Amino acid sequence: MRTIPSSELIINDDGSVFHLHLRPEQLADTVILVGDPGRVALIAAHFDRIECRVSNREFNTVTGYFGGKRLTVLSTGIGIGNIDICVTELDALANVDFATRQERSEKRRLTLLRLGTSGAVQPDIRVGELLFARTSVGFDGLLNFYEGRDAVCDLALERAFVAHTGWNPQLPSPYFIDADRSLLELFRDVTREGITIAAPGFYGPQGRWVRLRPQDPHLNEKIESFEYDGRRITNFEMESSALAGLSALMGHRAATICTIIAQRVALEAETDYRPFVERMIRTALERLASC
Repeated sequence: MRTIPSSELIINDDGSVFHLHLRPEQLADTVILVGDPGRVALIAAHFDRIECRVSNREFNTVTGYFGGKRLTVLSTGIGIGNIDICVTELDALANVDFATRQERSEKRRLTLLRLGTSGAVQPDIRVGELLFARTSVGFDGLLNFYEGRDAVCDLALERAFVAHTGWNPQLPSPYFIDADRSLLELFRDVTREGITIAAPGFYGPQGRWVRLRPQDPHLNEKIESFEYDGRRITNFEMESSALAGLSALMGHRAATICTIIAQRVALEAETDYRPFVERMIRTALERLASC
């Protein structure tokens, strides 16, 4: 059995994993992921009791109980690279014996639910709606670095999208990855489902034009008009594809739910979106506690 070198998985002197500073016993089986470190306290305020709090850089963690269910809430910061760190280290906490640096023979399956904010790219999606990313599109290329990528992706959907948009080969090859189906069923009646793009940036990669002109200023129009088997691309955010893809490769359940705070087609945004986020948090906690 392979022993993982210390350079590949760094374990701190206190027995915690390098970036997250969590020890294996501090991790619940169900983890809520948020981008904003401040949102961890917002969620933890709903907990019946707190077991532990850990903080390092942008990675704030609270493990506690809601409705009798043990939960961990973790802030990832913004972007795909941080999701690569968080999911890999969460999996290591669950499935690597830190004493021997070897994979455990019996794997622990985590449930990872990201709660985020997002901008809609279809005119009929309203600000304040909850959108479940049934499929995520990675514009980041992260999953292409991992073996087995094709086995978990929807290759037919990828080919149709590349052909429709005339995808520039200088850009990372997009990948399409589904969320866990049991989580889709859990939230089906309280969310709208869609295809969510995870972009590697907030401005140019999402078609925003401040001073630098996007390489393809018509890409968002092509995205809006794309249709496959009656399904449309619905929204932009920055993390869902890596979460779904890495989790699928590692055998975890994962999904992303976003509160829509901007209407990209109508060129409108809501800056006072806390009530929408609060509703999303409450909905997620109640559903997770029920399963």
